[in-house]
Amino acid sequence: MVHVDSGALSGIHDAGTGLDEFKGIPYAAPPVGALRWKPPQPVAAWSGLRAAGHFGPRCMQRPLFSDMVFRSAGMSEDCLYLNVWTPAHAHGGMLPVLVYFYGGGFAGGDGSELRYDGASLAQRGIVTVTVNYRLDVFGFLALPALAAESPQHAAGNYGLLDQVAALRWVHDNIAAFGGDPRQVTIGGESAGSMSVSALMASPLSKGLMQRAIGESGAVLGNLKPPPLDLSERQGEAFMQHVGAHSLAKLRAMPAAALLKASGDQGVAEFGPTTDGYFLPRSPEAIYAAGAQAHIPLLVGSNSQEGYYANLLARQAPTPANYRAAVQRQFGKQADEALKLYPGRDEAGVKASGTALAGDQFIAFATWRWMDWQRRTGDAPVYYYHFEQPRPAKRDGSAGPDPGAVHSGEIEYALGNLAGNRVYAWTATDQRVSAVTEGYWANFIKTGDPNGLGLPHWPAVAAKDGGLLRQAIGADTHSFVDRNAARYEFLQRFEPDAHL
Repeated sequence: MVHVDSGALSGIHDAGTGLDEFKGIPYAAPPVGALRWKPPQPVAAWSGLRAAGHFGPRCMQRPLFSDMVFRSAGMSEDCLYLNVWTPAHAHGGMLPVLVYFYGGGFAGGDGSELRYDGASLAQRGIVTVTVNYRLDVFGFLALPALAAESPQHAAGNYGLLDQVAALRWVHDNIAAFGGDPRQVTIGGESAGSMSVSALMASPLSKGLMQRAIGESGAVLGNLKPPPLDLSERQGEAFMQHVGAHSLAKLRAMPAAALLKASGDQGVAEFGPTTDGYFLPRSPEAIYAAGAQAHIPLLVGSNSQEGYYANLLARQAPTPANYRAAVQRQFGKQADEALKLYPGRDEAGVKASGTALAGDQFIAFATWRWMDWQRRTGDAPVYYYHFEQPRPAKRDGSAGPDPGAVHSGEIEYALGNLAGNRVYAWTATDQRVSAVTEGYWANFIKTGDPNGLGLPHWPAVAAKDGGLLRQAIGADTHSFVDRNAARYEFLQRFEPDAHL
């Protein structure tokens, strides 16, 4: 049992793991009715003992991702809950804290997913928290009418404001669970990683975290948020699409109808925007000015974030087909692209096509974050390249992936291979997980991933015409990454690209 600001909670003690688990803790008022598309409001206090033994509902989302395994009790707009795993008897202690935000393109995901389970890190002495935040149209709709009713004249980014509210809750309450509010690391993968980069840029979350982990994604480069006026125009188009002629009518619509309409053909995707409040300026401008949080950052991407077959539209990986695909994308700059991503034979096409597809998807934006933070962030940056492919599936339906696919590192880093029954994990996978989780745990505790028994991981620094980076996989080692020219080319080619 613990006492938080809003009342008393009873969790579950797991004698097998030696952990206390508290699930479905409300950190804000349900964002329903008049609170739909409002910043999160304080949770109402309760009397008596509130049970915290089950995950709260997941936020409204379409079934977009087949790899999400939820343990939550259904789906609801009333979804602003978080979960805490902590070592038993730690209450009153001062342990380091990880607050982890799920991925899913700002359209899916949940803090109950098996791959984000906090037990393994908690057994390493870390109070681990997963957070639900609003998604899709509920989390990111922007409208002039919403800006007009906002004291800050802002609209959109409600899902990111949820994350700030969760961090404030952690700051105010985590000591009751044995956590140290002055030792908070924020982490996430994909949209969760983008969220971490945005939280580092926002003045609203300054001082609420002391370290950050970003796994594949940032609100920079080709994934920078659009300006508010563009998001508002897209929001007005959605309003027209669903036939609502006022904000009041839109708020009165059933959540299921709004969710279904958000997936209709021609409807723009909902995501972060430069709203003037959570993000007073573009993230690029904030990082360029050194106005982001000056905290240690562990960041990187995977070896197969994209795949050459998608770039080639399933055509054969011949040099001619590859050249034609690159010319379609880059026009007059195709020759420069082919120098950076050469494809002179089938092996070269597969390697360069996979690199280009991954860079354009998310690796370029991740590099941009690393590069800004090392230049202007006044704190160490640790840059990784995760290279361990997932093994064959247990049912024999697929062999090992050629590389480490997008999101493939999560179970390794959080110590949750056993929770994923799809793959036939090998002894090598277990060893890579122990190393990866060891790095993450050390960084959460100290701001430095290095520790006893782990291959040395140097902070990012210039060396031999490139930057020091850590390859994490069956052969974990540091190397000199010389791919900056690729990313600088993409930055020149897509200066105005938005999320």
